[in-house]
Amino acid sequence: MDAEITRLESQLEQFIALFETGKTELRSLRTRVATLEAENHRLAGKLDVAIAKLESVLVKLPEA
Repeated sequence: MDAEITRLESQLEQFIALFETGKTELRSLRTRVATLEAENHRLAGKLDVAIAKLESVLVKLPEA
C-alpha cells in the first residue's frame, strides 16, 4: 500500500512539474505572439507607405 502511495505521489509531482513547464512555455509563447503581431503591424504600416509612394510615382510617369 505504501509503495502504491509513493508511486502515485511521484506521478503527481511529475504531472505538476509538467503542468508548470507548460504554463511557463504558454506564457512565453503568448509574449512572442504579441511581439510578432506588433512587428507585423509596424511592417504593414511601412508597406502601406511604400505602396502609396510607388502609386504616386506611377501616376506621374508619362504613358508609354
